[in-house]
Amino acid sequence: MTTPTVAPYGSWKSPITADLIVAGSLRLGEMRLDSGADTGNLYWLEGRPTEGGRNVLVRRSLDGTTTDLTPDGFNVRTRVHEYGGGAYIVHNGTVYFSNFADQRLYRQEPGSEPVALTPESDNADLRYADAVMDGGRDRLICVCENHTHGSEAINTLTAIPLSPTHPLTTPTPLTSGHDFYSSPRISPDGNQLAWMTWDHPDMPWDGTELWLADITAAGSLANITKIAGSRTEAIFQPEWSPDGVLYFVSDGATPLRQEYRTDWWNLYRYVDGKVEAVCPKNGDFGLPHWVFRMSTYGFESATSLICTYSENGIQHLARINTQTLDIRDIEIPYTSMGGLQVGSGIALLGAASPTQSGCIIKLDLTTGDTTVLQRSTTLEVDPGYLSVPEVVEFPTENGVTAFGFYYPPVNQDYAAPDSEKPPLLVKIHGGPTAATSTSLSLRIQYWTSRGIAILDVDYGGSTGYGRAYRERLKGNWGVVDVDDCVNGATYLVQQGKADGDRLLIDGGSAGGYTTLAALTFRNTFKAGASFYGVSDAEALAQDTHKFESRYLDSLIGPYPEAKDVYVARSPIHAVDQLSCPVIFFQGDEDKIVPPNQAEMMVKALKAKGLPVAYVLYEGEQHGFRKAENIKRTLDGEFYFYSRVFGFEPADEIEPIAIANLDE
Repeated sequence: MTTPTVAPYGSWKSPITADLIVAGSLRLGEMRLDSGADTGNLYWLEGRPTEGGRNVLVRRSLDGTTTDLTPDGFNVRTRVHEYGGGAYIVHNGTVYFSNFADQRLYRQEPGSEPVALTPESDNADLRYADAVMDGGRDRLICVCENHTHGSEAINTLTAIPLSPTHPLTTPTPLTSGHDFYSSPRISPDGNQLAWMTWDHPDMPWDGTELWLADITAAGSLANITKIAGSRTEAIFQPEWSPDGVLYFVSDGATPLRQEYRTDWWNLYRYVDGKVEAVCPKNGDFGLPHWVFRMSTYGFESATSLICTYSENGIQHLARINTQTLDIRDIEIPYTSMGGLQVGSGIALLGAASPTQSGCIIKLDLTTGDTTVLQRSTTLEVDPGYLSVPEVVEFPTENGVTAFGFYYPPVNQDYAAPDSEKPPLLVKIHGGPTAATSTSLSLRIQYWTSRGIAILDVDYGGSTGYGRAYRERLKGNWGVVDVDDCVNGATYLVQQGKADGDRLLIDGGSAGGYTTLAALTFRNTFKAGASFYGVSDAEALAQDTHKFESRYLDSLIGPYPEAKDVYVARSPIHAVDQLSCPVIFFQGDEDKIVPPNQAEMMVKALKAKGLPVAYVLYEGEQHGFRKAENIKRTLDGEFYFYSRVFGFEPADEIEPIAIANLDE
């Protein structure tokens, strides 16, 4: 056995390079089964950085062969709510999808080129998502987002005829009047439609409503009835069982079921005009509804429901008997799961573990056998270079416990000097209504294998810990999240797991805001990186897309009534308190956090004489999809810290221009 080389943290040479990560990486998602004939074909989307981030629909046939279905020039992605999701469905082998460039809906029959179903619009102003097949009426029902009115977009549930007139005309809404719609679901007999709505200022994890209507012979909706939901109850994923019972997930109480309130996202069903609890449990069966078509359960049969749920940040797979309501975990070698799709005898889902990168698996529900259909990376890493996360619970403000995952530095070829503690990079997930996971992330291992410890924080406001934990952030964004990140880092320093003089922090989007707030309003961290992060909360309230345009009402306060709070919590207005180096990465087409957010901060830091770097990517939106930009971001952040803290990277890295570095 080779004796490890003794070298300072940060200078270790790692086989997990940015080139390898992006060369073999895919973004996997939107698994689907055919909603028509049970052909045994399975479908998913692959986001390919090497193709400029294009989303390609892939089919795996019953004989095990895989085929790209999306022709060159098409990109299966919708911009409804900007975050998208629900970009396609498959019915009887025919694909119906949204194309990113023009946002039109297309039909693609087997072996044929896509044919448009919806009209062209200026600037892709008509957008579609979350479609469901209404086969008896030869149409799709989907969410339509209409930007042609020049003010705020109008969202509706709309029917799209599959035998359209020529020329194509703008589809007519089935129902309108609410700010947001999602999850249209048709009953097995085709006679009823369920869907969800919510209105400003609520986000879908704050309060939503579940509606049910009859579909008339003419195709219109009648007897529209609200069956669950309120401003204090968040509904998630309505779904019909094979025997025609409507199920859904909820985290609150309706007048029909006060006795069942758990404050966790639990499963319920609507039977004979009443709501019944299916599985009361201190665990979350739901997720924050950031994108369309999120799924945590499905039906193997009328009596067998397959689901995922989260307890203390760890996900589980289970089977519920819908007659006895017994729940039993299904043991598989994964701790992070998503996008569950269920058919007769099989389940299709995305899965990962601390030692396995994300993949798409097929689970045989009879034998329990799992088959990996596609992996998010082709990179094979020796376990000697992998850091396995440790669950961390640490005290934070007001006697509350917060959560995270600590990754110690690991590289079988190196050891640090006995007297040295590792630098710690605290990573802040976006959202902020979201969560981190234990899935193997090569982007985290990039750091730990070079000698940088990681703390991945589920600060107050994160999901998977119940509604009360999520609502810790209400009115307190920029306070609770910052406190939790500071207290997590301090806790690890006290435990001897990190160097208190080399504490770093980074995050993207909302995580970028927490990063900048922590760097500005606290003295704990010595440097940081913001990826398309918010520096001016007031500017975000005034200039962002419809879906999040009132998000800050609950996180900070209503605007402009709470303008003073917005100003007080915006790092851009407190640059005099910021005294450490920062690097910014930004896409020039970002509509969620426009580039001026980063540019105002960079200008202010330059003027103050602090080391600062700014990397702007042409053609990128909110999040980076191109391989060269993902690589540049990973290496660039590491290079920035190496210059700031004076350690020598083992790899040659393209330099980043850093203003005021010598000063």
